[in-house]
Amino acid sequence: MKLYLWDQAARDFCKKFKSYERTPTVLLVTAVNTKTLGGTLALTSMSSSRVFMDYDIQPTIDYFAWLGANPGIAEQVNAEIVTKRETMTIGEIFSYIKQETAKDAFFECTATIDDVVHGSSWYYIACSGCRSNVSKGPTSLICTNNKCENVNVSGVAQYLSKISVYDNSDQAVFVLLGDAGRELTGKPASELVRSYFEANGNEGVNHEAPLPEALISTIGQKHKFCVKVTEHNFSGKTRSLTVTKILPLDTPPATESSEGNETTASEETFINHVGSAEGSKRSCDGTDLEEAKRLKRVD
Repeated sequence: MKLYLWDQAARDFCKKFKSYERTPTVLLVTAVNTKTLGGTLALTSMSSSRVFMDYDIQPTIDYFAWLGANPGIAEQVNAEIVTKRETMTIGEIFSYIKQETAKDAFFECTATIDDVVHGSSWYYIACSGCRSNVSKGPTSLICTNNKCENVNVSGVAQYLSKISVYDNSDQAVFVLLGDAGRELTGKPASELVRSYFEANGNEGVNHEAPLPEALISTIGQKHKFCVKVTEHNFSGKTRSLTVTKILPLDTPPATESSEGNETTASEETFINHVGSAEGSKRSCDGTDLEEAKRLKRVD
């Protein structure tokens, strides 16, 4: 099974884990909720959960002694199965989002691209330093991220594209941010935007590059997506799912240790700053999917 530790329980675990000279063998967590995620039994901590290890209390001492007397038990556990990132259908991800105990999480989902959502820009101009959205100042660009230390801000086009996808269980709108868009199309957004304006030099500075063929040609393709669900999903503000990575269909599920590397600072900047800065024009609300279907019928 999988164990999810949140908030104080996670902090207690990290503190205890780091205090041990050797990696602890036994873990006892009290007061947990039982869940089934992607067909896998999972335990998730609550605010009252407490964490104990190895020789902390008598129950862990007893279990540690029993485990030492039965070494063959540990060999029966397949660590790759226990630590792999959950693979879910779109329907299962939406079911997870509705749970009261749901927290930010990554999932892998295989889906087919049905359409590329029209009606909003497929890219945004980002700060070259932190990838946050930039705005036009009197004489130069201004980064909207107050924590950014980039003094001479230069703008670079980054993906902010919405695609309509489906699998056997449900439909959804996936939002491609930054590197995920490049992984899907094989080309950086900056290259596509530059190529368009080089070929259309008479366009004004306020003109936006139209949806490129590199994105349109992905319609009908089947991919394995790494998606992240966040507070915006739990609060009902959006049903759109953020894509952080495109994986080959034959790629084995990533482990929890490698999963952590995907939550980069730039990615968090995408999620926390771009969405709020773009306003209603580029927001991903619950009507995105219907908009995509309606526009497809019109086309």
